[in-house]
Amino acid sequence: MSDAITRLIFQHHECDDLLARLEAAVQQRDLYTGQRYFHEAEQAMLAHFELEETVLFPAFESATGLLHGPTEVMRDEHYAMRDLLENCRSLLLAEDYAALQAELDTLFIFIQQHNAKEEGVLYPMCRAHIGDLGALLAHTHASCTT
Repeated sequence: MSDAITRLIFQHHECDDLLARLEAAVQQRDLYTGQRYFHEAEQAMLAHFELEETVLFPAFESATGLLHGPTEVMRDEHYAMRDLLENCRSLLLAEDYAALQAELDTLFIFIQQHNAKEEGVLYPMCRAHIGDLGALLAHTHASCTT
């Protein structure tokens, strides 16, 4: 289990790194590099969300019977981050760098708060309640690297 949770935390850090690279490209007004890092960051985040939503959250809900607890909050936050990513994509395509920088700042703060809740609350609860999450995660290939 701890390896599975460690893997999820590592993905958080990989996604953070990709977003930092995107932000640097935006600050340089480098559209080509910004588009590349946006695509990588978006794909990484969506893959991570899917792994949690299709494997981790259902396993936790099954083990605890909590259907409207922390996993529901995390899902709602995933939806909000998907909306922020969509906004970022539109602003990048419009080359509206000032608005994009503001939206990326919002996204990054939101992600940091979200990850803190997962790493500090949900993941420890998963360690306590889920038997062999590692085996479940081993059959998936979601990663924040592309």
